[in-house]
Amino acid sequence: MEKTIELKSTITCPKCGHQKEEIMATDACQYFYDCENCKEVLKPINNDCCVYCSYGSVPCPPIQENGKSCCT
Repeated sequence: MEKTIELKSTITCPKCGHQKEEIMATDACQYFYDCENCKEVLKPINNDCCVYCSYGSVPCPPIQENGKSCCT
């Protein structure tokens, strides 16, 4: 049975708490994300591969699919 990959993830800014639902790319990592509220530039933390894995409600598609890092 094939896994269903969720492409929408809600990013939460750790500085101001602003949340925004975004659609994730399936062919590239998003290493930077600009909070539209406080203008903080978010970067992955804790050896995560992208901002969705660090700050999103859903991890990036490659992580959902096979649990492996998508960029390394």
